[in-house]
Amino acid sequence: MPRRHLRQPPRTRSGTPPRDLPRDGAVFFGTQRVRGPGWAAGEEYLMRRMGASSAQKFYVCPGCHQNIPPGVAHVVAWPDTSRGAEDRRHWHTGCWERR
Repeated sequence: MPRRHLRQPPRTRSGTPPRDLPRDGAVFFGTQRVRGPGWAAGEEYLMRRMGASSAQKFYVCPGCHQNIPPGVAHVVAWPDTSRGAEDRRHWHTGCWERR
């Protein structure tokens, strides 16, 4: 009689169950939880690096108020709150690091 393979819950390499997706619908892969900019003292932000090939629109960086043209790698960050996806902002990598 053949053996039945009971499906186990998925686990990561470390043996812990995977974390839930962010509640705002953001893509989980590559998203990091970091300290927010100076004006958002103590707030946690979700941050993801966007590669040059993924950047296809013009954005305005809130750090320097300059354009981020298509094809330029940059950072996308938003507060870890219930309306975080609506508050998503695109930053130059250098501006985000100096925040």
